[in-house]
Amino acid sequence: MNLPNKLTVLRVIMIPFFIFFLMYKEGEDAGFRVAALTIFIIAALTDTLDGIIARKYNLITNFGKFMDPLADKLLVCSALICLIQLKRIDAIIVTVIISREFIISGFRLVASDSGIVIAAGIWGKIKTVSQMLCICLLIMDIDTLSNFTNIMIYVMLALTIISLIDYIVKNYKVLSKGGM
Repeated sequence: MNLPNKLTVLRVIMIPFFIFFLMYKEGEDAGFRVAALTIFIIAALTDTLDGIIARKYNLITNFGKFMDPLADKLLVCSALICLIQLKRIDAIIVTVIISREFIISGFRLVASDSGIVIAAGIWGKIKTVSQMLCICLLIMDIDTLSNFTNIMIYVMLALTIISLIDYIVKNYKVLSKGGM
């Protein structure tokens, strides 16, 4: 297993630890929240790092193509679901975000059955950055940043919807050849 794939697996392994620290004492323990935030940031950075290494050293594998986006979805969805429980984000917003991920995964699955690999577009990458930033703000839960955090939630939601529309528009013809 190459280094990028090890980083992807590490990201998945970090998720239960992240959840434990985030949810400890209902998210009220500042020290545990900082630990959760640290784990989340490290996990998010491994996503960037594994992609850079894989492309630079031509270490792109089928395992990485499958697991890297799955690891990202697991990390983001786990965080958002926990943040619902902690009453920091509305379940409807999280449902829209998770639904987008299922729709895109379905499109990619249909495309892969036809031997087509659909790379992430710029809107998807911007969406991911906004999600990571917003989740960090929600984990920190700083009163003086609450207005900014609320704005970021809606920016994240808008980018989620924009990236979904962009993805469908750009890939519909490719996917219609795959039997859709």
